[in-house]
Amino acid sequence: MSENGKIEAVIVAGARTPIGTAFKGTLRNTTAMELAEVVVKEVQKRSGLDVSQIDDIILAESNYGGGDIARHAAVVAGMLQVPGQSVNRHCAGSLTAIGNAAATVMAGAEKAVIAGGTQSSSTGPVQKFRKPGSVDEFIEKWMPPTHPDTAEAPNMDMSITVGWNTARDADLTREEMDAWAVRSQNRAVAAIESGAFKDEIVPVPVLQADGTFVDFDTDEHPRSGSTLERLATLKTLHPEIDNFSITAGNASGINDAAAAVMVVSSELAAEAGLETLATVKAWAASADHPARTGMIVLDVIPKVLERAGISIEDVALWEINEAFAAVPVAACKKLGINEEIVNTAGSGCSLGHPVAASGARMIITLMNELRRRGGGYGVAAMCAGGGQAGAVVIEVPAPKH
Repeated sequence: MSENGKIEAVIVAGARTPIGTAFKGTLRNTTAMELAEVVVKEVQKRSGLDVSQIDDIILAESNYGGGDIARHAAVVAGMLQVPGQSVNRHCAGSLTAIGNAAATVMAGAEKAVIAGGTQSSSTGPVQKFRKPGSVDEFIEKWMPPTHPDTAEAPNMDMSITVGWNTARDADLTREEMDAWAVRSQNRAVAAIESGAFKDEIVPVPVLQADGTFVDFDTDEHPRSGSTLERLATLKTLHPEIDNFSITAGNASGINDAAAAVMVVSSELAAEAGLETLATVKAWAASADHPARTGMIVLDVIPKVLERAGISIEDVALWEINEAFAAVPVAACKKLGINEEIVNTAGSGCSLGHPVAASGARMIITLMNELRRRGGGYGVAAMCAGGGQAGAVVIEVPAPKH
């Protein structure tokens, strides 16, 4: 219980897979279901809770177009008595899953819920979509659209809808975005080399051609030795557009991964003697025109801070997803956020952006880094397809001496 006698939602365990590079990386033949199974099993194991104590599993998905990945993971993990539900808020899906889990726990409906997301861009199904103005002509696209296609917000080209529109709206230069991306790469490489991710990663057994398995245990997307000079040589993604400033270097990758946390009631944590790693203080979603997708992060951050009863100055650490570097650069520039405490271990431009899993990955990384720094408030925020954004506030307790 909190001091006011209300039930709180606390995180007692978290785990993520390493992030693979889609289509050519180590996880290219590993499905979203298989990735989900790995983290669901690991989170239950790390929590110390018996399967019989888990009330539900909520997993985000973005590209699978049907089915119920959460229930699939529960069955394969041997959790036959645990129901499962899948949610989809595209990039912000796993933040929504964690918020939904916290809500049902705080309402007293459930006591323990696994929440997160899973993404296999490599194995996601190809879907057919009718060409605009056509009756019987279809094109195949790898990602289902999140909004109607328009010139100002193409639903299959986020370099314009998110990256370029955000850069223009926030008056950002390519140099600003490239500098952010380089720092992201360098921070991610430093985090990997220092072992900062060791405690949060659960290895994924990957089947080899000879029938044996090897454990994949390290994020493979970051590039060491990234420099401004190298990024400056990259061509823009739309050279036909005057002053276009978005490149592959200041954009996120296409990736595969899964991540999840165990959200339980403060009552259960106390009864079972579980250590509270973080308390979920608030969550929020915002929306506007799809052409403003990247800028909606600037709307959801004040909204979630107000719900948590804190200010920007109270936040010790931030995760603002780098779907494009333009998004965190704009947020810091327009909201007055200290960029030195944002994405301290890298983000989408370096680690990659496994869409449905990114929010939970951010919460896990945020939680672990705050624990290393002595606790405090952390905020994870990100834009999401179709003109949306999501955010979650957590509070990590100071370590006990």
